[in-house]
Amino acid sequence: MIRIVVVDDHPIVRQGLIAALEDEPDFEVVGAAGSAEEALALVSQLQPDLVLLDLELPGLDGVAAIPRLHEASPSIAVLVFTAYATDERVLGAVRAGARGYLLKGATATDIAQAIRAVASGGSALEPRVAATLVAAVRAPRGAGALTGREREVLHLIAEGLPGKQIARALGISERTVKFHTAALFRKLGADNRAQAVALAAQRGLLDASPGR
Repeated sequence: MIRIVVVDDHPIVRQGLIAALEDEPDFEVVGAAGSAEEALALVSQLQPDLVLLDLELPGLDGVAAIPRLHEASPSIAVLVFTAYATDERVLGAVRAGARGYLLKGATATDIAQAIRAVASGGSALEPRVAATLVAAVRAPRGAGALTGREREVLHLIAEGLPGKQIARALGISERTVKFHTAALFRKLGADNRAQAVALAAQRGLLDASPGR
């Protein structure tokens, strides 16, 4: 039996997913949440096998929630189910640890097959999503690499320093800090500081001292 938590901020979508999943003999929906914060509490308490996760959520963003879901339950599988397939969302979710990525509009059969694949240790990517990942792999080497200054800014962000203190520490203006922050967010596929730190940690970018 695959124990599932459904996370979507739209009650009608959530109820529809639950109804469809409960028709499957090997699925058990053990919880449902309308936000990432609710999902984290449920996962900590229930330790499900899989989270079916929307990315566009109030409060904590879905991509930023993925590493935290794994912290709450290291063996959990995350299957993204969202309406958006932008490069940033796809790459951000996969880098954060999602094993699958489905777009809303997928059939109940597609969702069930993806859940089984992901829960068994495999992956499930829609063709459009797979194409995005292939394009990223084929990108010129170093195209997404952080510069020395961006790595310095990243390390200071990871230490929790605000923009003003980062500017003072590096001897640059706050405007320049914002420029470097925006650049590293774009390269990491992050939408905010917490997400950038989580993604950077997964890629090993915080393991060594930054270099200029």
